[in-house]
Amino acid sequence: MIAKGLGRVLAAVIGLGLGVAQAQDLPVLKLATLEGGTVSWELDTIQHYGLDKAEGFALEVMSVAGNPASQVALQGGEVDAIVSDWFWVARMRAEGQDFRFIPYSKAVGGLMVGADSPVQSLADLKGKKVGIAGGPLDKSWLILRAYGATQGIDLATETEQVFGAPPLIMQAGLSGEVDAAINFWHFMAKMDAGGMKTLLPVADAATALGLDPETPLLGYVIRGEVAAQHPELAAALARASRAAKEKLATDDEAFARLRPIMKAKTDAEFEALKAGFIAGIPAEGPVDEAAAARMLALMAELGGEELVGPVQDLPPGTFLTN
Repeated sequence: MIAKGLGRVLAAVIGLGLGVAQAQDLPVLKLATLEGGTVSWELDTIQHYGLDKAEGFALEVMSVAGNPASQVALQGGEVDAIVSDWFWVARMRAEGQDFRFIPYSKAVGGLMVGADSPVQSLADLKGKKVGIAGGPLDKSWLILRAYGATQGIDLATETEQVFGAPPLIMQAGLSGEVDAAINFWHFMAKMDAGGMKTLLPVADAATALGLDPETPLLGYVIRGEVAAQHPELAAALARASRAAKEKLATDDEAFARLRPIMKAKTDAEFEALKAGFIAGIPAEGPVDEAAAARMLALMAELGGEELVGPVQDLPPGTFLTN
């Protein structure tokens, strides 16, 4: 009996060792992302349900303080991928650096006002104070400026702008410190739950300008050498991302599990964040490069070289899925 017991223990140990060896044999993809960002919901889902292992790789996530830190980590070869917008990828490719873009989200923000605000249109913003998440080159602000010009208002000169971090702009909007606020979609969800309303979604302004709101803005940015030398790894990341999105879009329990890291204070806030994430899931298939080129041209016109660098046209190879 002792011999049989030892045999079972030995078999279990050998099996455990094989399992560890197999896990270690999987290629590791190291990704840096903003701590507490919405992309962590998807990454956590991938890891929790083993969607990376199912695709033949192990996802390792490194938290960073902000987008500049993640970009430095990627450029220095410290990580294989980050999450950023494809404008940055286009700029880097125009400067001779090889990065590729895998779509993650098409979600964008918008312009919000108080529930009882007298501001009913962009024209009503003349002489008013507008809070803007980010800086003067924030893409939502630029698109709304361009749309405002078509409505006869120069938002840059006819309003007072207050730039700040998204949480600060959210609080300024909720407290009435500013008359209107432009923020990212997940902060808009919280502002909506707090009693504010959307005056103009950036997607609507983009459509009016002839742009395609279906163009995904955020994505996984992977080093070109990784994509070239290990194309199966890049494809596996894309499939794991899609599987996580499908899980979150169809399984209420999968989203409920994420509630602690979503930091939703109320049920209304949780439901708004959930709905916003699902609405931002981009369609499968290639990115419309003609639509992306139109958007890039507008950003170059409004933001200049400070925003897009030397890029004039959409560099070939920007979108890995194409």
